[in-house]
Amino acid sequence: MIMKVEETPYTRLCSTKKILTVNGQFPGPTLYVNKGETVVVDVYNKGNYNITIHWHGVNMPRNPWSDGPEYVTQCPIQPGGKFRQKIIFSVEEGTLWWHAHSDWSRATVHGAIIIYPKKGTGYPFPKPHAELPILLGEWWKKDIMEVLLEFVQNGGGPQISDAFTINGQPGDLYPCSKSETFKLLVDYGKTYLLRIINVDMQDILFFSIAKHQITIVGTDASYSKPLARDYIAISPGQTIDVLLETNQPPDQYYMAARVYSSAEGLEYNNTTTTAIVQYNGNYTPSSPPFLPFLPGYNDTNASVNFTGSLRSLANKDYPVDVPTNITTQLVFTVSVNTLPCSLNKTCEGPNGTRLSSSLNNISFVNPKIDVLEAYYYQINGVFGTRFPSFPPFVFNFTADYLSLLLELPNQGTEVKVLEYGSVVELVFQGTNLVAGTDHPIHLHGHSFYVVGWGFGNFDKDKDPLGYNLVDPPLQNTIAVPKNGWTTIRFKTENPGTSLVDALPSRTSLYVGNGHGVHSEKWSNSKGTITTATSGHASMLKPLSMLGEFLSN
Repeated sequence: MIMKVEETPYTRLCSTKKILTVNGQFPGPTLYVNKGETVVVDVYNKGNYNITIHWHGVNMPRNPWSDGPEYVTQCPIQPGGKFRQKIIFSVEEGTLWWHAHSDWSRATVHGAIIIYPKKGTGYPFPKPHAELPILLGEWWKKDIMEVLLEFVQNGGGPQISDAFTINGQPGDLYPCSKSETFKLLVDYGKTYLLRIINVDMQDILFFSIAKHQITIVGTDASYSKPLARDYIAISPGQTIDVLLETNQPPDQYYMAARVYSSAEGLEYNNTTTTAIVQYNGNYTPSSPPFLPFLPGYNDTNASVNFTGSLRSLANKDYPVDVPTNITTQLVFTVSVNTLPCSLNKTCEGPNGTRLSSSLNNISFVNPKIDVLEAYYYQINGVFGTRFPSFPPFVFNFTADYLSLLLELPNQGTEVKVLEYGSVVELVFQGTNLVAGTDHPIHLHGHSFYVVGWGFGNFDKDKDPLGYNLVDPPLQNTIAVPKNGWTTIRFKTENPGTSLVDALPSRTSLYVGNGHGVHSEKWSNSKGTITTATSGHASMLKPLSMLGEFLSN
């Protein structure tokens, strides 16, 4: 497969601009594979900026070199450069996606990955009449790199987008958009598999279809127990597979999405993107089409009640393997922070500061070469190994009023070293520093079981009593609730370097936060990799580039 990254003119919202695309397409081309296959991709950078491509949710067993996050597993592909990636699909089955993992390029450089069951097998539900990806994104009239540069320089939040999109189109409710609104043509009495992907830069979104229930059957390329709902809440980077039964009177019905924004006092995009479900046949359509009900923009209960209802399929064909004998306990605080403004500059963060973010009070400093290369070739001075297992400062993380002194993070390039084969329980604890908000989280190289979540401060004695160890959802992307916590479990069984991206929702921070998991035994001979079943290392690395949560 060839992916040519290039600038291409596109017209939206009454104006035309050049955007970065893959093969001239926006959204980018869909990759179709069967479970267990391997695909080789040649990425050619014909654009004007550095670029990398990440394969979001693909575990890449023993092949971290192709994962894609810049300065973690590779240096970026420079303009005019080329990079070959071997994409190994192993246990994944369902929907994932690929996207740029550098700066804010992924706003337009992204596409779906559809992983069919192995040949000769089928879905754990009746075969749908048809299926298609539904990508929920956003659009800025301004050049995306100008948006990035502006808030990096002023230290505040980014300009909010001018529109949300469904499959690249804003929809009927925006100017100059109605003629290009995406339409899904359906027959009455059929079932359609919609593979929904949130490719938005940072927003959790509510999504619904007017007068139709949808049944969730999978998330993050893992099957789930069927769950009938009127709407979904989907985090940035997350995928949710739903079945749509076309059982309503033939007509036109809107599918729609809009933001869920929990942070108080922050500007957000309050518009709604739409597409049309159009029944085939002879009838006089309603004008305008029916609009669905969507929860309010700050309806936290609607968001967490949906995500908290997800369960793994957990049957004999799709069993779960929830880790129980924990060998490594970790607690990471996820915070919005502030940094002092540079001398002789004016910054637009709180009290004239620059917005930042952290995990365990550490904000990442970008290395000069990628972490994987430095680890493999034993290059000293690129990263440290003192990332703390627990918060260095213990306080009432979710209190209404917190000292301004707590807002200042440390800065560094630190990793957390773990043993290969560790059984990890990791608690993400949100804080109310600067602005309490939801925190989308994505783990590279591993999926994880979401065994528990709640509001307030995590209680190590009481909260584990409520863990779901029977059928928790297996995911790679989640959202830690506002002023709450989420516990995940996984095993460090995938040699290589990956990371956990973390991004506070609705705050865009150039110095943000994230983490990675790496496990591999490197020999002293240059270019040789030896794998074994013991004596390996894992690295959990805080990565805090803007827009990475979601490597994202």
